[in-house]
Amino acid sequence: MMNSSYERFAAVYDELMQDIPYDQYVNWVKAHAPKEQFPKLLDVGCGTGTLSLLFHQEGYDVRGIDLSEDMLAVAYERLQTQGVNIPLFNMSMDELEGFSDLDIVAIPIDSINYLAETEAVIETLKRIYDSLREGGQIFFDVHSLFKMDQIFMKSPFTYDDGEITYLWYTEPGEFEHSVFHQMTFFVKEEGSGLFERFDEEHFQRTYSIELYMKWLKEIGFTHIEATADWKNISPSNESERIFIRAIK
Repeated sequence: MMNSSYERFAAVYDELMQDIPYDQYVNWVKAHAPKEQFPKLLDVGCGTGTLSLLFHQEGYDVRGIDLSEDMLAVAYERLQTQGVNIPLFNMSMDELEGFSDLDIVAIPIDSINYLAETEAVIETLKRIYDSLREGGQIFFDVHSLFKMDQIFMKSPFTYDDGEITYLWYTEPGEFEHSVFHQMTFFVKEEGSGLFERFDEEHFQRTYSIELYMKWLKEIGFTHIEATADWKNISPSNESERIFIRAIK
């Protein structure tokens, strides 16, 4: 029985992420880090396990971490249904420990933007560096300044597919380039046809591409590159999602 809004949010998360081209994320990693040379992969902020499963199916030796036990519970059920055993760990990314000689660390789908403090972002990147082997690679994506400061500020956003309805409001966060998300969900219950309401609040914060690159370089990463919007193109002032890759 679900007893918190976040548990209910975890249960509907996949429905809300249907427009994310996960296969393109896998292809991005494969293009730069094929499994034959880079087999050991850690999925940071693995959520409900969608990408972890896809990486496994491509032949990578996958592990996953997430701060949310509820998300991990959904991920575990997904993997069990597929007959797949991927080790999952309940851990905050800025407290990453217990991993070494990894070939790849991925922080997908703007997960790093959920860290409120700058120090936590830098600490995450440091711990990932320490967990990678020499020549290992980090892959992550973030919301652009344009998306955070302009696109998100055009709320409210709405969604209704007959089974799930949400009203999504945003307001500027306390830091520059940050946002509070306030979401009200109505989820149709099986059997009764009634809709259950629950509310969610999330906070995200991003930084300039130049700042992410500066931190990576100071930590020791090399061959740092940024692309945008699921394509192998350079970011522009109106890019919405920034993809960053670097090598230890």
